[in-house]
Amino acid sequence: MIKRLLILFLAAIATGASIFFSVRSHGQGSSLPVTPVVTQQTGALPEYVPYMFLFDQHGSNLRKAAQLDLQGKDATFFRTMFKNQIGLRLMTLVMEQEAERLIGPRHQQDAQRSGYRWGSEAGYCIVDGQKVPLDRIRLRQKDGRELPLGSYQLFQRSAPLQDGVWWKMMRGLTTRNYGAVTRTFREAYGIEKSAVSERFVQASREKLQELLDRPLGHLDLCALLLDGTPVKGRQMIAAIGLDREGKKHVLGLREGATENATVVRELLEDLAGRGVDFTRPRLYVLDGAKALHAAVSKVAGAAGLVQRCQLHKKRNVLDHLPPQYHAAVLRQMNAAYTMRDYEDARQALERLLRELMHLNPSAARSLEEGLEETLTVHRLGLPESLRRSLSSTNIIESVFSGVEEHCARVKRWRAGDHLQRWVASALLKVESRFRRIKGYKEMPALLSALDAYGLQKGLAQQAQAA
Repeated sequence: MIKRLLILFLAAIATGASIFFSVRSHGQGSSLPVTPVVTQQTGALPEYVPYMFLFDQHGSNLRKAAQLDLQGKDATFFRTMFKNQIGLRLMTLVMEQEAERLIGPRHQQDAQRSGYRWGSEAGYCIVDGQKVPLDRIRLRQKDGRELPLGSYQLFQRSAPLQDGVWWKMMRGLTTRNYGAVTRTFREAYGIEKSAVSERFVQASREKLQELLDRPLGHLDLCALLLDGTPVKGRQMIAAIGLDREGKKHVLGLREGATENATVVRELLEDLAGRGVDFTRPRLYVLDGAKALHAAVSKVAGAAGLVQRCQLHKKRNVLDHLPPQYHAAVLRQMNAAYTMRDYEDARQALERLLRELMHLNPSAARSLEEGLEETLTVHRLGLPESLRRSLSSTNIIESVFSGVEEHCARVKRWRAGDHLQRWVASALLKVESRFRRIKGYKEMPALLSALDAYGLQKGLAQQAQAA
């Protein structure tokens, strides 16, 4: 019976099904055999679950506990409890089978036996991010040394525990209510506030190291976005890469007092050390900060095509103008940037530049500064959908909005790597929800334009010579 239920349970879990029981009576006073019924999940619960059966303390047979009429949360609780008890029983059976394989079955004479049983002791296993008591079978070799059970060590792995804490915390759960929300075993422990906090610190530190050390040589990056965001008085600078399929990747992270060229250059040099080839032609989307531009020019040189964010350019120009001129100027800039042809867009912006020289020379100088770099996507001849995606830093700014949302939950920041751990964890959490950029089907146009630019500049020959 036990083996039959275990097989049924594992099959149900593997196929995404739910386990229910129906009971057939064979007459007054007769035993009630259990007939397992597995029904696929359809979003609706069955009308009733007539009986609940539990393992006894030896786990050798089943007894009827109560007649139930379960609906909604009660039925969900029953299924969870049954799954947990079956899981613990399965672990016990696995350890028992491993013990028999190592030293042979119980109560049988065997001159070749390599060891013998040494009773059991209280232990624990990791289930759903919590420690659950589990008796550990002890074995001794003939020389008296402990013979460990590999299955028990597997059940005690701390990596799933830490990873579970990290995922739950990044989904909004706090250390204060972690135990109340996640407890699925009455006797579970290790989910107190202090224990959860320690595990999250360790898990987030590992996530930070994972982000800083991940190899990047296998990524075929054709565009790279750089930007910084202030977090609790510090400047966090991140790099997001786009591959030839339009997929986004978090590449690196640096913390600095300001968004200065030294910090950005160190970030780019770190990316080079992990496999990014900066001699290849690539599009760099920046917000116009001089530190970002200087670092890209220093590291990428002629292979770096800079696209200045058009949205930042519009804001900068409007900041120099009185409010009554905002609508007209913004309309002209929008019309110029939506033009497909590079020459048409440049001539439209130059006409606006001449008008602004009479209206407000400061606004005109703001428009003129870096004007050509705001039209890089036009000069490359990219299709409209892809051009809109790569003409601004919206991609990386949306990532930073997710980072700010996660970091806003921290009430007290501490010294050390506290800030970096949270920002790195938030970046990895946001990365897990990444989708391809709009216009990803048009990425071959960008690749062709970059190849043509590389041939024009002779970058392929320089890379081979290097």
